[in-house]
Amino acid sequence: MNIAITGGTGFIGSHLVQSLVRSGHNVKILTRDPGVKSSQSAQVSYFYGDLGVESSLSAFVDGIDILFHCAGEVNDVSKMEGLHIHGTQNLINVVAGRIKRWVQLSSTGVYGFPRAGTISESSPNKPDGIYEVTKAVSDNLVIGAAEGGAFEYSILRPSVVFGSNMPNQSLFSLLNMVEAQKFFFIGPRGASANYIHVENVVHALNLCAFSPEADCGVFNLSDYATWEDFIGLIAKYLGVKAPVTRIPELPVRLMVSVLKGIPGWPLRPSRIDALTTFVKFSNSRVRRELNYAPCISMENAIADLVHNYLDRKYESKT
Repeated sequence: MNIAITGGTGFIGSHLVQSLVRSGHNVKILTRDPGVKSSQSAQVSYFYGDLGVESSLSAFVDGIDILFHCAGEVNDVSKMEGLHIHGTQNLINVVAGRIKRWVQLSSTGVYGFPRAGTISESSPNKPDGIYEVTKAVSDNLVIGAAEGGAFEYSILRPSVVFGSNMPNQSLFSLLNMVEAQKFFFIGPRGASANYIHVENVVHALNLCAFSPEADCGVFNLSDYATWEDFIGLIAKYLGVKAPVTRIPELPVRLMVSVLKGIPGWPLRPSRIDALTTFVKFSNSRVRRELNYAPCISMENAIADLVHNYLDRKYESKT
């Protein structure tokens, strides 16, 4: 098939491109970077265009069967509305009636930041934050266009995505804390670590694209573990003693409110939120309807992450 991808040079998108090429598909990647070199694979081509400029996109989708919309901005707040909302609408305008299926990479962040319970695809959207709000609007634009007959669609909402070449360094900071025996748990036992390895995300994206059952579907994706198990695996593969220190949540929050302005201080309110939530994201629908099963277990994913962390640490010293 002929596949088009926005965000194809990013963390998740680049893994997706490799997967599609291995499966024999022809892949066209949208990029704004004129410095991107031509691919060594005859199956991959780059198209220079801008989601913010509708007129630059028409040729990008010529002859395309499936579009993966993976472009996203996670750092620069000033760019989020333009990319996630206006960019999505521009793309919808040019692909309507020209492609078979639109596969949207979204986020569980559209459900907001609940403190407990199980979140399914039928849970209400309660985004809190510009990134989450604009991603939710983007999803709704796609659903509205599809319901109007523009194309088939499927939407994948992963939790926090990790892998060895991830741009987000927070997990590597966490590994450093565990290795240095400085990590401590916050609040009661059993809090949720909601992460998903990039290879499992790519596998699910492929199911969303090529499974007939994925049409008109929204699918959550997360590999749940308790923080005790998650940190225990990290300690195991680092070869250090698993941390056992636990501090009540309220004193930690009070401490952070006083010390958060100190440069380099590792704890932020958002980090405390992540370490103390008891929410779970259900995988039931993607398993039931698309026969999804993880292609890499949480243990193997963490082993790979730790191996990469140690390699990077060694390289930095040489």
